Amino acid sequence: MDLEEAFQLVGEFGSYQKQMVLVLVLLQVYMACQSMLIVLVGAVPEYDIEQGDHANHEELIKHITFTEDVNSIVTEWFLLKQQAYKVSLAGSLFFAGVLVGNVFFGPLSDKIGRKPVFLTALFFEVLFGYATAFAPSYEVFALSRLLVGLMNGGMSLVCFVLTQEYVGKSYWAMTGTLTNMTFAVGIALFGALGYYIRPWRNLATAANSPGVLFFLLCVTLPESPRWLYSRGYTEKAEEVLRYMAVRNGNGNAAAKVKLRMCPGSVKTGNQGNNGPGLLDLFTHPVLRRRTVVLMYVWYSCSLVYYGLTMNASEDSGNRYFSVAMYGLVELPAYPLCIYFINKQWAGRRKTMASFLGLAGLSCLCTMFIPGNAGALFNATSLALLGKLLVSAAFNIVYVYTTELYPTVIRNAGLGVCSMSCRVGGILAPFVPSLRDLHTSMPFMVFCLSGISAGCLGLLLPETLNKPVAETLDELRSPAYHRIVETETHLFEEDQSKTKHKLNQ
Repeated sequence: MDLEEAFQLVGEFGSYQKQMVLVLVLLQVYMACQSMLIVLVGAVPEYDIEQGDHANHEELIKHITFTEDVNSIVTEWFLLKQQAYKVSLAGSLFFAGVLVGNVFFGPLSDKIGRKPVFLTALFFEVLFGYATAFAPSYEVFALSRLLVGLMNGGMSLVCFVLTQEYVGKSYWAMTGTLTNMTFAVGIALFGALGYYIRPWRNLATAANSPGVLFFLLCVTLPESPRWLYSRGYTEKAEEVLRYMAVRNGNGNAAAKVKLRMCPGSVKTGNQGNNGPGLLDLFTHPVLRRRTVVLMYVWYSCSLVYYGLTMNASEDSGNRYFSVAMYGLVELPAYPLCIYFINKQWAGRRKTMASFLGLAGLSCLCTMFIPGNAGALFNATSLALLGKLLVSAAFNIVYVYTTELYPTVIRNAGLGVCSMSCRVGGILAPFVPSLRDLHTSMPFMVFCLSGISAGCLGLLLPETLNKPVAETLDELRSPAYHRIVETETHLFEEDQSKTKHKLNQ
């Protein structure tokens, strides 16, 4: 049998798989806290400066009085005036680390396995997280944020892929959506945690400590059976599937698991000694177009997301409430995703393109409506609506990308796409400066980015109810495309029969 048939036998989403996915999904809360840490530990309180000669930083420190009861790296190391850039630099170093981690750990996990890369990155992220909390100087703090970001970038990708590869394909949309939704909840929980734990070192320690528990829980997780199968380790893949069957309560099915050798797997020698790598994303005739389009879509999602976030946070008020709202505003997007992407008339491609286009239109409308237009319909509410829509598109593109790439190169593909995503996030803060050219320019950039990405996304193939390729050879195989067409035809026939019976 092939891998999808084996999952049907052992259980696509049995009790054991639910436990594994639950651990990986809850891990998103920890990752969200690490991603948002600088927002609160780098908070700038209100302060007064006595008049006098402030020629150098040492003299400036003597004349500063903080008028707000806030404990942060700003108050400890006096990161004000000429030193204020260091707070933003620490945040930028984290995301620079994430970018490098995306590119490095993705291909590495495709080559040596999901589990070793995932556990190594998680272990060192927790270790460097404590280095952040106990940093004796700003330089150590900044370096620790870079290293935490490096580990976070790689570990988050592998974690997402594992939530997909542990279950049957029909559950990928659900597990992917739960992962992203829990990340948004984690942002809100971090805002609440910061409200109750004010000293920044205590907050950093509290936010990092759950990582120890998650590491201990993740040590027991098995290797991805999909990765083992795609690399030619058929017997090991069978062992994992049999173990899943027993833990799911399907002991009788365990003995029936017998996989055929995966065609085109690395072990057969068809892919070379080292297997596929980053270069294949741009040289493979099928993957080349997918990669270029997806990179632009990910970039645009990030650019519009962060651009609208900045606009929506202008009337932020209480910083802890603002952090919580930053996450909570995304939550309505996820039920919308689950509903639309599993409908045959919508699917992944059309839904993603529609959400991106609507987010772009929200940006366009925002620049024509004054901020005080009304209690409900104003620029801020439109910006939040746009953020909700682009959050939905972001969630879909995660799930969609995992389905478009074969198992042997899935993490590498996600890593390259996530890299372009970080570039969008880095550029977003600079777009508002385009107001110097024309007041409408920033929102025009966001509008054109969203709409153009939505249009380009329509060039990608639909993946709803279609088998996932395990190797690069399958993408070119006529047999694979015949299976896709047959399964799609059978699904449409079943849908038609069901509707006919309901009408009767």
